[in-house]
Amino acid sequence: MCRADHRQGAAIRSDPAAPTDVVRFSDVRFAWPGSTRFGLEVDSFVLARGERLLLIGPSGSGKSTFLSLLAGIVAPDAGRVEVLGTDLGALRSHARDRFRSEHFGIIFQQFNLLPYASVPDNVVLPLSFSVARRARALANGSAEAEARRLLGKLGLDAGAIDGARAASLSVGQQQRVAAARALIGSPELIVADEPTSSLDRNHQLAFLDLLFADLAAAGTTLIMVSHDETLANRFSRVARLEDFARVIGPDALVRVARGGAAA
Repeated sequence: MCRADHRQGAAIRSDPAAPTDVVRFSDVRFAWPGSTRFGLEVDSFVLARGERLLLIGPSGSGKSTFLSLLAGIVAPDAGRVEVLGTDLGALRSHARDRFRSEHFGIIFQQFNLLPYASVPDNVVLPLSFSVARRARALANGSAEAEARRLLGKLGLDAGAIDGARAASLSVGQQQRVAAARALIGSPELIVADEPTSSLDRNHQLAFLDLLFADLAAAGTTLIMVSHDETLANRFSRVARLEDFARVIGPDALVRVARGGAAA
């Protein structure tokens, strides 16, 4: 089901050579190693540039596996996962890591901040691994100044920033630091895994307002995973994982390995 036009008010990057589709899955098959052999099949999935997609799926539906494929943490056993026109499966592991650092901003469910580092140091951390993101961040001044600008736009007051370590912040404050870390350097794609699950309703909506404003300014594409369907009207598109992906067990995986069709 499609919501309001995702391009309305958004400053989409205007590079004519940039692919229209930020993400494209084609005939993807993947199974985790080990005795359980949990696997996922995705025949086709496309995420257009500038979209804000809410991905919904219950526990055990394969959301984490799907995000791992999308971000190049793992490579598919068959098929293609293309991000910004690059086939991630054709890259070696270290090259996928470098690609992810350059083009992805990730907001983890548990935020994954460095607890004893300062707030600005947490935000600028991705710039240590990405030449392009660092150059874009420095275009607005120093890296720390850009970190403070983002934190301010995300509603984190100066008193919480100055001299504070991440471990001393509230859950809502940590969430904003994690979002600023993902946004710094204007990566093309933001992946957010249940980023609002620990917030009450008012704080959820306020956070999304702030996040979407920054995404629109940078022309960044968003895919957010959530179990909360009440957030749907805030997104340009809503998809259920089971609509385009199938969980496959050991028997099906054996058939795939032999070249047969999975159930």
